[in-house]
Amino acid sequence: MANAVTEKPYRSLIKAISWRITGTLDTIFISFLVTGKLKAAVSIGVIELGTKILLYYLHERVWNRIPLGRVKAQEDYSI
Repeated sequence: MANAVTEKPYRSLIKAISWRITGTLDTIFISFLVTGKLKAAVSIGVIELGTKILLYYLHERVWNRIPLGRVKAQEDYSI
């Protein structure tokens, strides 16, 4: 696999942050369309930001306990 490309952990972190910002801006926009009030929309977006981070964390912790789709790594005995 000479052409394999891997990502550094900080790239994943930056992608996660940019995705969360994108999602929050979407929530603010939709909230503004529904309420017509910018202050309410931003408040909803800020609350959503915190709750989504917490929910994602809890979701990950639960999935770490579920064996579905996991396989044990096999030893490579080739020379």
